[in-house]
Amino acid sequence: MLESSAAPAALQLVVGLGNPGAKYAGTRHNVGFMALERMAAAAQVGFRNQAKLHGLLAEVGQGSSRLRLLMPQTYMNESGRSIRAALDWFGLEPSQLLVVVDDMDLPLGKLRLRASGSAGGHNGLRSTISHLGTQDFPRLRIGIGAPAANPVERKQRTVGHVLGRFEPQEHKLLEAVFAEVEAGIGLLQRLGLERAGNRLNSFQPELASA
Repeated sequence: MLESSAAPAALQLVVGLGNPGAKYAGTRHNVGFMALERMAAAAQVGFRNQAKLHGLLAEVGQGSSRLRLLMPQTYMNESGRSIRAALDWFGLEPSQLLVVVDDMDLPLGKLRLRASGSAGGHNGLRSTISHLGTQDFPRLRIGIGAPAANPVERKQRTVGHVLGRFEPQEHKLLEAVFAEVEAGIGLLQRLGLERAGNRLNSFQPELASA
């Protein structure tokens, strides 16, 4: 569901989930990092280490359109520690947060924006829910595809898949996806979750990258 019972809150903080270090750079599990890095690059700003937030922070936009971008450096399984610290430091509510994560259950490039929900087997979301004490925070899932259709084979290949890098032929599609994510986040900031969800959830990556 996109609608929330609470009054819509202005988006203030976008968190991309991933694992720090060159070993994990460009892997499917780091697609949240990659989306934020693209946003920062487009705005010509850099990330700075913020020890108190256990992550890297950048700011894009000005005034009422200012948006903070956070990449936790805690490793995926402890992402919630960084997010909790950021919400406390900036005095924000979970409803003013957007968490951007990879999703193996979605085809490559497919997007799903939701106002709340379970972790769905994602360790980064599980940590976030644990540290925030609620699952009522917006999240944007970016499809990375599954390694196999067969459940047994899929389970055997999951780690290698999520920690593997995108194929060269997938990069064009990824660029289209990241451009759509950036546009959708801008829409979310201006017009709210429902309007942004109408756009992002209907995005067809195979057409955008054709």
